[in-house]
Amino acid sequence: MYFASWAIDALAARIDTDPALREWVAPRRVPFVRQSGMDVTVPGRPRQALDEGARAVLALCDGVRPAREIRAALPEVDVSAVLADLVARRWVVWKLEVPADARPERHLRAWLDRVGDAGLREPGLAALDALERGRDRVGAADGPEALVAALTDLEAEFVALTETAAVREKAAGTAPCRALVYSDCRRAATATLGRTVHEALAPLDPLLTSAGWLTARLAEAVMGRAREVYRRLAGQGPVDLAAFWFACMPILHGAARTESAGLQQEFRRRWDAILSPPPGTRRVRLPLEAVAGPVAEQFGGPGGGWTAARYLSPDIMIAASGEQAVARGDFELVLGELHVAANTLGASLFVNQHPDPGELLGLTGRDHPGPRLLPLLPKEHRSRLSARIRHSLVRPEDYYVALVDFTADPGRPRTVLSADVAVTERADGELAVVLPDGAEFPAVDVFSHVLTTLAMDLFQILPDGAEHSPRVTVDRLVVARETWRLPPSDMDFADEKDEARRFVRARQWRERRELPRFVFVVLPTETRPFYVDFDSPVYVNILAKAVRRMARKEPAGRAVFTEMLPSPEQAWLTDDRGEAYTSELRFVAVDEG
Repeated sequence: MYFASWAIDALAARIDTDPALREWVAPRRVPFVRQSGMDVTVPGRPRQALDEGARAVLALCDGVRPAREIRAALPEVDVSAVLADLVARRWVVWKLEVPADARPERHLRAWLDRVGDAGLREPGLAALDALERGRDRVGAADGPEALVAALTDLEAEFVALTETAAVREKAAGTAPCRALVYSDCRRAATATLGRTVHEALAPLDPLLTSAGWLTARLAEAVMGRAREVYRRLAGQGPVDLAAFWFACMPILHGAARTESAGLQQEFRRRWDAILSPPPGTRRVRLPLEAVAGPVAEQFGGPGGGWTAARYLSPDIMIAASGEQAVARGDFELVLGELHVAANTLGASLFVNQHPDPGELLGLTGRDHPGPRLLPLLPKEHRSRLSARIRHSLVRPEDYYVALVDFTADPGRPRTVLSADVAVTERADGELAVVLPDGAEFPAVDVFSHVLTTLAMDLFQILPDGAEHSPRVTVDRLVVARETWRLPPSDMDFADEKDEARRFVRARQWRERRELPRFVFVVLPTETRPFYVDFDSPVYVNILAKAVRRMARKEPAGRAVFTEMLPSPEQAWLTDDRGEAYTSELRFVAVDEG
């Protein structure tokens, strides 16, 4: 049972309101603020002069020294006044911050334990103890009634302690983990795959080859634009990473998106030429040899593009009536998703459930014999970033660079600020970053998260303009599921007022459109895909409501329906009572070239 990071942040913010405790908080310099002697430089603004007192205080704002230690080191300076001014200028952050971690409460407790005044320390510890007891009661709850009671008690305790709502509102801008706590667990079972399943994975190879082409071309396009930015800045003098990063913002939020969209169209065009699905067909089945050669021709060349792009993580599902069917070879594999430029098993939820996280770190060391440069990310961001999926396979030898957000432990070695990093151009024209200790890395790795975010939705092998696209199978691997793309005006059943008639009309519409009973639906007005069973009035009502909302807000948009594959009767994984479960196999492929 884990706390959502925002819950512990809320408690920390409440504790931080005590002015007396502020003396035990360590101020830190903002990552993109550069101090050089008696001057401060902020990207996009003129250099500003410091007086001697401000220079001395700012130099000690490392996120490790509490304000009281800075005061002791500079008795001749009015440290409180200087800190207040530095905070007002937004050069320094002086508040109680909890590093990003699966166990944020441990960091908060460690900070409270360092507070030397028991009268100040104990109230915070008591509040944290109360929340931890509530969390433990939720984890120990046996049955739905006990669980609801434990959650209710925890929420009431949280509201009383923090004066903050215990559940965050559902909205497009709200990150996952809306409740105070969440649970991740590992099932007490092991599945062993045989040679037949392993051999059926062979069609992944051309998919991985084409994904490597995609990431390499994306990095080439974005870094070509970034090189132009660097040369413009370098004409005015030495370039630090903070200035370079902010100068690249128009590219990352403009030209890079345009480049990636064009790249995706070219990617689809090449795959469409390889697969050549006949118009109107619902099933395309090809042997691997008919695909492998053309893929090598269309997508040949080195892949990768940045360090993380060496990882490609396919999610594979087995479609079979049961374990015995798999054993006798009566199955198909289904590609659920190919995560580009990401090691999905490095996500916090998997690392913390692994029986031996050290093994995963060891494998990371094999993949990357030397240190890596990793940009620090926000704790959460909308639907795609939260504590559960934060990359956690970070070794002591790896470097963190804080571009804007600082979410690491300030005391962690090899954690640097962007303003303290130099950007240079190598003899071959490639950009590099040089850290304060002299370590050098390709500048493209600074953009790794941005590039991965751009790349994650690019891998689509069929054009998205058609109203219908077929299921495509290569040997035994389904590489694309059957999909329909329809405007809200096509689904006139959604406007039917009578629930029974709406249900009947929805089923008639499904039969007319030849959709399967079970589908997943993506709408431009919904933050996440959702499941629909057309034999269920409840799910039909959910769909109808979503379609009506789409018709109001995005009438020109399209609803995307994708067949559920494997279907419920193809869920091979069962428990000791014979109950079936959906499942997927998560693989991580590493480019060792």
